[in-house]
Amino acid sequence: QVQLVESGGGLVQPGGSLRLSCAASGSIFSIKAMGWYRQAPGKQRELVARITSVGITKYSESVKGRFTISRVNAKNTVYLQMNSLKPEDTAVYYCNADLVSVVDGRNYWGQGTQVTVSS
Repeated sequence: QVQLVESGGGLVQPGGSLRLSCAASGSIFSIKAMGWYRQAPGKQRELVARITSVGITKYSESVKGRFTISRVNAKNTVYLQMNSLKPEDTAVYYCNADLVSVVDGRNYWGQGTQVTVSS
């Protein structure tokens, strides 16, 4: 059984920083890519940032220059460093992993962590 466990969300003032972490565990053969998505109330879930196993990254335009995604392959862990946070960054952030396990090969999701940017 594969699990993605996120941590690091919380309440922060505008202009502040947060670091999210997500660790994948279980019977994993390989992870092709890991990423972060977010969903604000009344909106669709959207890609925030994604990183492949060889370090190729992709960011949404709204977070470029402010957020940095990184990954430690040996730990099956992905991080999202969020700087210069804005109120519009408020959302539930979900970790995603495109991986191959002993059971199947598909996308897995974490349970989500709340990020609130407010004064």
